[in-house]
Amino acid sequence: MEDVQLSTDPYNLIITGVGGQGNVLASRIIGNMLSEKGLCVTIGETFGASQRGGSVMSHVRFSAALRPSPQIPRGKAHMVIALEPTEAIRVLADYGNPNVMAICNMRPVHSAGVIAGDSDYPSLADLKKWIRELTARSWFIDATDRAVELGNPIYGNIIMIGALAGIGELPMDREDFKKELSRNMPPEKVRANLAAYDLGTAMV
Repeated sequence: MEDVQLSTDPYNLIITGVGGQGNVLASRIIGNMLSEKGLCVTIGETFGASQRGGSVMSHVRFSAALRPSPQIPRGKAHMVIALEPTEAIRVLADYGNPNVMAICNMRPVHSAGVIAGDSDYPSLADLKKWIRELTARSWFIDATDRAVELGNPIYGNIIMIGALAGIGELPMDREDFKKELSRNMPPEKVRANLAAYDLGTAMV
């Protein structure tokens, strides 16, 4: 095992999105990558109506010295990965603080209320403004659009993992990602996911 140092210990990461975007898989991949480096990892998840566009949130906590509880205290997130922009606002309102950072996929997923005309979806310009106001640093990427260009929108979560690695906030890199995928995927799927990961890294 490596002697890994974190910028903050424990480090609190929240991955948020809606059902079907793959954020639970993303939390598992990131957790496994860092567990392989000798960090203690705990993951806690909350689900709304996750099978049909409800909120899904994963709390992922890493520590070099102790096993943290799976629930991140309110106001104590260090990083938020949002697969949907309004979910970023929701999480930052509860778990943000003056030092929190966020990486946000800017493809909207409209709720049933918006689709029915009962409520309005904010403009992307307003969402970016609000997220910037709620964070110390923020990155906005079109992960879903780029994933579609690769042939499958589900690669959006992998692009977000690449983006997280690309900013250098956590001790994880391409080789760690490749090693994790190679455990359970055939080589052609590993190559496709590495292409998505590399896109995410380049986008930040």
